[in-house]
Amino acid sequence: MDEIANAITAELDAIAAEKGVTIKYEVYSGQNDQTTIKQITDQAVADGVDAIVPIATLAAQVSTVSAEDTKTPVVYAAISDPEAAELTGIDYVTGTSDALNTEFIMEMMFAENPDIEKVGLLYSLSEKNSETPIADAKAYLDAKGIAYSEQTASTNDEVVAAASALIAEGVDAIFTPTDNVIMAAELAIYEDLANAGIPHYTGADSFVRNGAFATCGVNYTDLGTKTADLAYEVMTSGMDGMEDYYLMDGGIITVNTETADKLGLDYSAFESMGELVTVVTSEE
Repeated sequence: MDEIANAITAELDAIAAEKGVTIKYEVYSGQNDQTTIKQITDQAVADGVDAIVPIATLAAQVSTVSAEDTKTPVVYAAISDPEAAELTGIDYVTGTSDALNTEFIMEMMFAENPDIEKVGLLYSLSEKNSETPIADAKAYLDAKGIAYSEQTASTNDEVVAAASALIAEGVDAIFTPTDNVIMAAELAIYEDLANAGIPHYTGADSFVRNGAFATCGVNYTDLGTKTADLAYEVMTSGMDGMEDYYLMDGGIITVNTETADKLGLDYSAFESMGELVTVVTSEE
């Protein structure tokens, strides 16, 4: 989310310089707390801002409620399933979606290890973003006759406990969608997973930079840039003609080479599946 926010502000600054205008903005963190986010968005509406740009599902949902009476434009970023989040069909709301190609990540998993017998599904019940990809993962695994085990969590400590439970069960790999709760705890679990020989496949490259093994998804700097472009268009031309949301292209496979080494995995099978980017653990 920091990467997206930085890309949004950088693009707004670039637009301002190019157009010779001044774009004023303030950046706030709602700490994934509904009450805090509501205070921020209510104040933004009261201040008469020209647009609110929330990042991730909870912030987008709360912003939409705050802006309902004034119809202040809401231009969200990184909503994996806008329809499930009930953010479609609203005339003052648009944004960017990072919808996950779950089937492709499953194919990556089996390309790396065709002998997988059991997959762990690690996610948060509080994340609307996770509902559809988890259902898709189950359908994929059911069709292949592969067993799976679910573990859910809503806090950092619960994520650690859930990961430990999957390690104890002896799963061969773990899948997590674009789930901010799990993402926030990735640094606390990646070493245990790697030491247990369990690759963690995830829904965003931010997980991988924090120690997960691999993902295939969008470039979040590009997504932030697109979101800023939409916000400027809305502020200057209005909402007429805007789509419910704009789906960002994926296709970028990101692998953590340090984690791959710990796991003893050769990820060359991914080279023919898409654009391959390698990273190391940055602990950001």
